[in-house]
Amino acid sequence: MVTSVPVVAEFGTRLAGLGWVSDVFVAGSLATGDYVPGVSDIDLVALVDGPVDTHRQATLVAVHRHLDEGVGSGLDLGCVYVEAGKVSDVRMTHPTWTHGSLVERILSGITRAELVRHGHAVVGRSPCAVLPPMSDDDLREAARAELTGYWAWAARRPRMWLNPVIADLGLTSMARGRYALSNGALLTKSQAVEQAHAPAWLIDQLRARRRGEDVTSPRLRTALIAWRDARRTVARAHTGNT
Repeated sequence: MVTSVPVVAEFGTRLAGLGWVSDVFVAGSLATGDYVPGVSDIDLVALVDGPVDTHRQATLVAVHRHLDEGVGSGLDLGCVYVEAGKVSDVRMTHPTWTHGSLVERILSGITRAELVRHGHAVVGRSPCAVLPPMSDDDLREAARAELTGYWAWAARRPRMWLNPVIADLGLTSMARGRYALSNGALLTKSQAVEQAHAPAWLIDQLRARRRGEDVTSPRLRTALIAWRDARRTVARAHTGNT
């Protein structure tokens, strides 16, 4: 819950005080009950009453940097800032604070599903009062879009997978994508570790890292396993197979 992560409540208070943020929602692992302190990112979504212009962007950067240097240090708190009147536009990009910088990203279908099915408000209304419901088929299409979008791009770049963070994320994301395509339901990252297409020794190490343990996997071997899994899973998503 929000109260177990003090920075989230403080962040909501600061955004509400700006006067142009109407709602702040919790998504990701904190919403699904899979949050692991020191391991999980904090994924939030805020609705604003109009465009996030240069002045507003500067204000948000200052808020995030203040928190990142203080109570939120090391917690990787991120937030997507969505114009309330354009929340239904699934292709629109929005200012997004992530890993210390403000970039432009869409509010993905998977994040929308997390909000509708598991999310809750820090400020304002419930996510379900703002976002349309997502059927199982909607979730399948959201998963397919991620697999045939970003992950198809990544699968064409084998050197990326030498990054241990990408390799771990890829293995769990492929498991989550396959599960969503087959079942029209969300799988947490911890559950995805157990369903990763990887040998037992690597699953043990993924499980340990998910618990926050400092465990290192063989870099080249892990990269090859994860990259091949991504190529297979992306190919299935392209052909419509589940």
